[in-house]
Amino acid sequence: MIHSKRHGEILRLLQEEGTVTIASLADRLGVSLETVRRDVKPLTSDGSILKMHGAVGLPSMAGEAPFERRMRENADAKRTIARMVAATIRDGESIMLDTGTTTSFLARELLGHRRLTVVTNSSDIARTLATVNGNKVYMAGGELRSDSGAAFGVSAIEFVSRFSVNHAVISTGAVDAVTGVMDYDLEEAEFARMVLSRGQRSLVVTDHTKFGRQGLVQVCGLDGFSELVTDRPPPRAIAAALGEAGARLSIAGSESAT
Repeated sequence: MIHSKRHGEILRLLQEEGTVTIASLADRLGVSLETVRRDVKPLTSDGSILKMHGAVGLPSMAGEAPFERRMRENADAKRTIARMVAATIRDGESIMLDTGTTTSFLARELLGHRRLTVVTNSSDIARTLATVNGNKVYMAGGELRSDSGAAFGVSAIEFVSRFSVNHAVISTGAVDAVTGVMDYDLEEAEFARMVLSRGQRSLVVTDHTKFGRQGLVQVCGLDGFSELVTDRPPPRAIAAALGEAGARLSIAGSESAT
């Protein structure tokens, strides 16, 4: 793909998704990270696109809240993951969800379900599933963060610790073969750890861009949950470590599960 054609493809992807990570662009265009950085430089210089933290986006998206922006990143992958998980949840069951873009997509995929009991710290998830189809929604209290509209802290953790649910689902910022599941915020990691402990079935949902990343705070090791659902096979080291830990690996959009 020649230089000018890549510019057009970058702009097309941004029109569809709003923001895209540099790593995802390199993967989808079949070029190196350095090539993508060279390609986006003139586009940022002339104001066609904006540079963000490890990503690029359209200027029209600059006014979006950070959570709304993250909902656009790898949206198709997250939707595919959410659809697979939603298909494993039955009407009348209970589910606990932490705040995250993939879990918010899951909430939307659950709109066809009935009589769910939902426990969450996310105002987005609570708003999506409350008052429809006979659902009961319990939302953890505390100060709501401006970026995600989610509650964290001691009161939120203590609240969800009272529940025992069929399905406990968290999203995550990083997955490493040695360190396990990690996040970039202490309170989010602590809340996610509690969520996983409250489910008969515990799931980590994450798109492939989180593999091999190193977060700041460990949520749990790879033996701390029963299943990981993603959109592409993880690197061999992570797949092997999941197998050794006894965690099921499910690839959305395929029949693959181990």
